[in-house]
Amino acid sequence: MSAQKGRDLLLKVQSGADFQTVAGLRATTLSFNAESVDATSQESGAWRELLAGAGLRSASLRGQGIFKDAASDATVRQLFFDGAIVPWRVILPDFGVIEGPFQVTALDYGARHDAEVTFELALASAGPLSFTVL
Repeated sequence: MSAQKGRDLLLKVQSGADFQTVAGLRATTLSFNAESVDATSQESGAWRELLAGAGLRSASLRGQGIFKDAASDATVRQLFFDGAIVPWRVILPDFGVIEGPFQVTALDYGARHDAEVTFELALASAGPLSFTVL
């Protein structure tokens, strides 16, 4: 697999029956976590044992960029203030699509006097996610 262009990563949120592009992110981190459940007992000997499939799984996304337009800025801002959990789609170029419910957990705006307004966004998974290979 060759290198992918970071600018092709897209963030979409469900709007009605479709997904609308909210932002092309300039810097992004997508993290998956799976907590383990320790099932070690006296019969385990000197080795730790883990209980398969029992841990809590989660995903988080942090991104920085510029909004596509005023409407997408308003959509994300309203989702944050409502504390809403809605379906999001993250398109990773030449890799796949992550889709599922997320909540906007942080929304920061920044600007320099000689540049555009930027934002930072944090999403936390709020249910099962799916992965589709592109």
